[in-house]
Amino acid sequence: MSLNAIMNTATSGMMAAQTGLRVTSDNIANVNTTGYVRKTIAQSNLLSNGMGVGVSIDAIKRATDRFLQSASLNAASDSNRTAAISQALNSAQQLFGDPSGDTSFFSTLDDIFTAFSSAQDDPSSSLLRTQALTRVDDFLSESSRITSSLSKLGKDADTRISADVDRVNDLLSQIDGLNTDITRAKVAGADATGAENVQSGLVDELSKLMNVQVSPRTMGGVVVRSTEGLNLAGDGAAKVTYQTSATATGYLTVQLANGSVMPTPLNISSGEIRGLMEVRNTDLVALSDQLGEFTSRAAEEINRAANAASSVPAATTLNGRNTGLDAQSAITGFTGKTTIALTDASGVIQRRIDIDFDAGTMSVNGGGGPAFTPANFMAQLNTAMGGQGTAGFAGGALNLSGVGGLGVAVADDATTPSAKAGKGFSHYFGLNDIIRTNGYSPYETGLTAGDPNGFTSGTMTIRLTDVEGGRIRDISVDPPIGGTMQDMLDALNSRASGTGLYGTFSLNGKGQISFASNTTTPVSMSIVADTTERGVGGPSASQLFGIGPAERSTRGEKFFVNTAMDQNPKLLPFAQLDLTQAVGGNPALAIGDGRGALALAKAGETTTSFSAAGDASAVTMTVSRYASDFSGSIGRRAATAESRKDAAEAVSSEVDSQRQSEEGVNLDEELINLTTYQQAFNASARLIQATKDMFDVLVGIMG
Repeated sequence: MSLNAIMNTATSGMMAAQTGLRVTSDNIANVNTTGYVRKTIAQSNLLSNGMGVGVSIDAIKRATDRFLQSASLNAASDSNRTAAISQALNSAQQLFGDPSGDTSFFSTLDDIFTAFSSAQDDPSSSLLRTQALTRVDDFLSESSRITSSLSKLGKDADTRISADVDRVNDLLSQIDGLNTDITRAKVAGADATGAENVQSGLVDELSKLMNVQVSPRTMGGVVVRSTEGLNLAGDGAAKVTYQTSATATGYLTVQLANGSVMPTPLNISSGEIRGLMEVRNTDLVALSDQLGEFTSRAAEEINRAANAASSVPAATTLNGRNTGLDAQSAITGFTGKTTIALTDASGVIQRRIDIDFDAGTMSVNGGGGPAFTPANFMAQLNTAMGGQGTAGFAGGALNLSGVGGLGVAVADDATTPSAKAGKGFSHYFGLNDIIRTNGYSPYETGLTAGDPNGFTSGTMTIRLTDVEGGRIRDISVDPPIGGTMQDMLDALNSRASGTGLYGTFSLNGKGQISFASNTTTPVSMSIVADTTERGVGGPSASQLFGIGPAERSTRGEKFFVNTAMDQNPKLLPFAQLDLTQAVGGNPALAIGDGRGALALAKAGETTTSFSAAGDASAVTMTVSRYASDFSGSIGRRAATAESRKDAAEAVSSEVDSQRQSEEGVNLDEELINLTTYQQAFNASARLIQATKDMFDVLVGIMG
């Protein structure tokens, strides 16, 4: 080997050792730098005609493990998803208070029944009446507060999703931009690890927001794809958009850098954004829906007892609730018998109208009376009242009034009570309700498939989303004007223009509409917009039937104490009408009668049917039992979410530790490398010195 070859070999070795020393010093200097990945050098021996002629530095690389990186990214996504859900459910649980304490939401319902129980012993006490109304108001105020707070949590999630999506777009742009810098450095043979470390940190941050797939590019840098393979960064940065709606399910779309001009649905299964979308679209809505169902049924049972009773003396006017129906539709479907009594200040019946819905007849004071049909019921009832009372129907509400100071009391027949949608005559119309609502919950209209649907205009836009929260499509349906309820169901369920490919709307025996997803392709349904009207100025289809989570999840804040009773507690129905008393005979309403108050006190122990709401299936049980189960389910949801968060964090921490042990700087190893490169550098330098000495000798000989 020539002296020049020896010199070149030694020089290459010294340069390689120098590069190794630089890499090692970089590693040692960044031992505590977050996100720094240990550098290594890739070197190979140089050959010439089969003979070694030195060493070559092929590249400076980061000590990464693609599989550990992938596991770390997935674990981070799952950890942040579960953390977002746990935080929201924990906040939601706190809204209800400690179920074992006296100030929890559910204890306020017990306070109502306790107050009514106290009032039965002295039903004429103004103090006890006022206390009972205060307890009812406390319960309804808490229901409203919690519903409003849950809605705010959903809006907060909306805001965080929008902010996270903005950050995602920023990260994708930066990741894509760094690809250019990395490729340029690779082509020039320069050290690109600094840019790669920055890019890796950005990918790590991105994975906390949404789960992604990361793969290396041939010329350096990375390609970032969504779980279904959409190119988000690598060959241009995509733009993600959060499509939010005040009433419907929110979803994500993406505008690909090199794709169609039309946005593409983006489905993600993990990350903080996914957790927030689950909270916003599902968890909080389900909790609000179940709260609304609970409050509705509690109000229904209290009102059931109230409508079977009367104040003493009877109220001169009974104003019913807005049923959302016209008079004929509201009367159609009633069976059994009920009695309307007009009483004087002493509680003596002055006029009695017995109504037999099965026979279609009215009896006045035990004698004959007019026959009726649903179409002329109001006119015939006014005839039967004989000028001593009036009946009216406006704005979906029935109103009964006495004339000349007479009061109005209603009671069902003990043997064959009137009934429609599981309620008596007074209860169905809400004539003596203690609790009123601005809505139509529990949405039991009593309509049947053959009844006119009553909708005169408008369109309902339905959004269908898949199990991952991605939008499938929006469907617009117009209820057939002049058609029946069956015609309306057929339009909703049409496979061509309705939801028939994905699920089915059905009408139950109480006139309540529900949606069931096909089992083969599970979907969820929400309402984007609804301009339908039942009659002029009447409710929309989604309002009347409780279609969609937006309507059902807000009903808990729509209840309030009957204004007339709140202003005059003497109107509380603490007595019951004695139908055994004759017209003009002994009082049928007596001061001191507390049977109505006793029935109100026992309303929580009355078995009733609860509709499916949120995560809860349809059940039949008492209101008190449902309160206990609901309270327990709230705690279980929060505890389960917390447990999943802890498990996900443990997995993420373990994977990160393994990744750090592979990618992080180990000072012991670096000190060994430092010594090795120092010795290699010194050896190469000695070889150069020896070669120089040999050159000097050779020059001296030739000189």
